[in-house]
Amino acid sequence: MKFLRHAELTDELHSIQERYPNLVKVESLGKSFEGRDIWVATVTDFSTGPASDKPALLLDGNIHAVELTASAAALFHLNFLVESFGRDDRVTECLKHRAFYIVPRVNPDGAELALADEPRFVRSGTRPYFYSDDEFGRLVAGDIDGDGRVLNMRVPDPNGRWKKHPDDPRVMIQREPTETGGEYFRLLPEGRVENGEAGSIPPVRPRQGIDFNRNWPSNWVSEGTQQGAGRFPLSEPETHALATFISDHPNIFTWVAGHTFSGVFLRPGFSVPDTALPFADLTHYQRVGARGTELTGYPAVNAHTGFRINHGEEIHGSVEWGYENFGIYTWIIEFWAPHQRAGIKIENYARWFFEHPAEDDLAMVKWGDEALGDAGFIDWYPIAHPELGEVELGGWDLIRTLYNPPEHLIEETISPFPEWFMWQLEMSPLLSIKETSVERLGPKTWRVHGVVENTGYLPTFCSQKSIANKATRGLMAELQHSEDVRLPSGARVKSLGELTGRAFGPSSALTAFLADHTSDRASAEWLIEAEEGAEVVILFHHARAGRVEVSIKVAEV
Repeated sequence: MKFLRHAELTDELHSIQERYPNLVKVESLGKSFEGRDIWVATVTDFSTGPASDKPALLLDGNIHAVELTASAAALFHLNFLVESFGRDDRVTECLKHRAFYIVPRVNPDGAELALADEPRFVRSGTRPYFYSDDEFGRLVAGDIDGDGRVLNMRVPDPNGRWKKHPDDPRVMIQREPTETGGEYFRLLPEGRVENGEAGSIPPVRPRQGIDFNRNWPSNWVSEGTQQGAGRFPLSEPETHALATFISDHPNIFTWVAGHTFSGVFLRPGFSVPDTALPFADLTHYQRVGARGTELTGYPAVNAHTGFRINHGEEIHGSVEWGYENFGIYTWIIEFWAPHQRAGIKIENYARWFFEHPAEDDLAMVKWGDEALGDAGFIDWYPIAHPELGEVELGGWDLIRTLYNPPEHLIEETISPFPEWFMWQLEMSPLLSIKETSVERLGPKTWRVHGVVENTGYLPTFCSQKSIANKATRGLMAELQHSEDVRLPSGARVKSLGELTGRAFGPSSALTAFLADHTSDRASAEWLIEAEEGAEVVILFHHARAGRVEVSIKVAEV
């Protein structure tokens, strides 16, 4: 398995569509800054209706340029679905009534740089931002010796803050606060220094400094508080296109965004602790997170309390907007966890990358030597740098070992996740018509009655946040009829509110005195005037619970 460049990804998606035309529809949800299509694959059994009439899960990936594993995971899930349909009863049944929207690569421009023969390392897209002026000197991270890797540079400097570990000189550790008289270094990503003075490393931000995951409306703050935020929310074509797609598809009730490389599931609150979440929503998140941990070994944490470097830091992003604005259940998967494979236990994932004991680095290098061989930690080797003079290259291959697994470990890394995606989609609300009836009230007067129920696990509104934000219209009932049928009174379209599901009740039968009520059902009736034998259609629909209808004849039963 390998990571695909844009042309290869495009060909693969359209090949799948050609082979499975009744299951997959590939469309462009927009163009990137450089004009590449941002593809979305809609996956459902189209013979049972369009995806827009079914509850849906959105899976996206690769919003950050080098986080390629997320793109591979999305494509892997797409292949799992089409290859399982018709062979696996569970997948077949799921796709009859539900749908997936799969966006393998939100950021095609940045990913293309990461996958180039001489790769470049950027955070997100390629549009110049924030200091885009060419006259500023800056470090441009990328492959400088043509070996297809982006490593680290070790630059000798008596004022450097790093020194060699006494037990393994490949590993760099901080010098002590009062330490002097040793051999010290500066550490930098491999790259060129543009427009700088010889031997200097300007502290100027990268020319491509935008962070697509800080460019979303919920709790958006400007560059001074949140690096890479953009000039205003959704200022970038990529984020605007994805946001528009989500807004245009109210049937999305769950959204999973793929990232790398912490080996953790992140969930709301992104700005608040668990105590600030609606209890029912928190209960659902905890249940889904526990299932994810069971399947993958990745822990599930509140992003606000478990994924910050310091208590004052704010990290906002796409899925926060999905939950806060629409009440969509949202998740981030941080695929790939080299530290976990090295046996390192972490409590706060973001904090660990900023500060951890040297023993952790030794453990990771040891694991790399034993498990990855030549793809592991690269021993330092000298190179004449065009701007910095004599330096050494070495360390982790940032793109293909640290941020992502080596190719031979890609499938092993992503293969547990389709089960988790399926399980979440199967929890959706789902409408079913329980009964209908017609009663004669007069020679040409009839009462038409229908009962609908939610056979799914979640309530039709899905989350309490959705209710608070009035994110959907609720359950609607509609009577469709020909011109020969007349409604002397009452509305043809009726609002029925919301239906409960099986979620959020007691987990023990000891509390059975809290009787199960029938708020998972609703009914509607219409008074009509029609000749016997006329046909009418009773239709129930809810943005997140699907659409069901039945045609009935007006006649004595």
